[in-house]
Amino acid sequence: MSEQREFKRDLNLFDSTMIIIGSMIGSGIFIVSADIARTVGSPGLLILVWVITGLVTLIGALSYGELAGMMPHAGGIYVYLREAYSPLIAFLFGWTLFLVIQTGTIAAVAVAFAKFSGVLFPAVGETNILLTLFGLKISAAQILAIASIAVLTWVNLRGVRTGKRVQNSFTVVKIATLIGFIGLGIILGANTPAIKANFAAFWKGSWTHLAGGAVSGVTPLSGLMLLAAIGAAMVGSLFSSDAWYGITYAAGEIKNPRKTIPMSLLIGTATVCVLYVLANLAYILILPVVGSPEAAGVAGRGIQFAMSDRVGTAAAQVMFGGPAASIMAVLIMISTFGCNNGLILAGARVYYVMSRDGLFFKKAGALSKKSVPGVALVVQGVWASALCLSGTYNQLLDYVVFAVLIFFALTVSGIFILRRKKPDAERPYKAFGYPVVPALYVLVALAIAVDLLIFKPGYTLPGLGIVLLGVPVFFIWRALAKPVKENAEG
Repeated sequence: MSEQREFKRDLNLFDSTMIIIGSMIGSGIFIVSADIARTVGSPGLLILVWVITGLVTLIGALSYGELAGMMPHAGGIYVYLREAYSPLIAFLFGWTLFLVIQTGTIAAVAVAFAKFSGVLFPAVGETNILLTLFGLKISAAQILAIASIAVLTWVNLRGVRTGKRVQNSFTVVKIATLIGFIGLGIILGANTPAIKANFAAFWKGSWTHLAGGAVSGVTPLSGLMLLAAIGAAMVGSLFSSDAWYGITYAAGEIKNPRKTIPMSLLIGTATVCVLYVLANLAYILILPVVGSPEAAGVAGRGIQFAMSDRVGTAAAQVMFGGPAASIMAVLIMISTFGCNNGLILAGARVYYVMSRDGLFFKKAGALSKKSVPGVALVVQGVWASALCLSGTYNQLLDYVVFAVLIFFALTVSGIFILRRKKPDAERPYKAFGYPVVPALYVLVALAIAVDLLIFKPGYTLPGLGIVLLGVPVFFIWRALAKPVKENAEG
């Protein structure tokens, strides 16, 4: 029977690290710096936002290492929240993960893959509308995005060993090409006009407000307004640095997880954070930060108003000229395809554990003949595809950034709670700098959440609504279903 199958521990340290790096690096690093530049308005602050994001991410990863070593089971954050707080809090995370966080990210990355595929193959572009369904215009890009999700879901249905091979291959190529891009940018792309413009006002910050695609106002930054702008700007960088914790979802398939997961979290997140800072250093050596949306040239538009926010493409245009769009399209296609493989592999493990607890579709709690949660993988793929068709994934992801920060803060706070509740539990790795560093992470996460609540209420309040909608669903599901008591985590 499928309930008697166990996960196969086929993932070593290298595999785990590649899943982290591959899941973190998608298309964001090539795009979100434009919005950050509009929000903070200076090269120094642009780099500072990425440095702070890197430190917050790294502290989070080091803190999660204790929880991962203590509870090396499939499900990751869901399990940590369940053990530290209650099944309800864990379900609210799992509910939001399935409804928006994981599936919405998969949809967004898949559509990014399709959009950049359209640069090379116009027939699969967004402007090629194939049909209209219930008032929705379905483009060739959306169909390609869904096809990519289907292919990667099929890959992972064939077993974790197949999934990791695809992940390792794409991630190694991705790291090499990103390092090459950064190196060429710093060595060959750096130009005197951009350097002179950026270093003349390195720390002079300003918040550029847009209305209808035009500049409606510019607010100089100082004091509390400067802190508020940095917090608001971090939405994009945090989203681009997300998914590092996905490896904890697949803990049931990792060799020696108590040691491997903390180590892979450290190596993987540190590598990506360094690459992100270096990429932005390359950007400010190639392009001026401040620009104008009316300017015709790449340099005139600057990082702030790179065409369609494609900062990476604008930088490549300075370096390579005509072939830039094609070069960046290939790089982002590789990056996004590998990114989605890691997201698809990891996310299904959470729904599997939720099902075992009686809080998700019953059949999602069974392992296939390949020892993977096959039904959970398919359900995840179907919902992510539906989000691709609806076109709502980006808006939904904006909505839940606030909720994600709250869940992060709760998870790290769980370290303090579990040290009291389970003082004798095995902890092969203890959170770095406890109690100061984990407490600092919680405070920073909550401060950014409050900042978003004040300055972007249109995003945060709907996100809270999505989370709270899970409360009645929890009680309904628990009344209708019974948890599976057998342990099939391996």
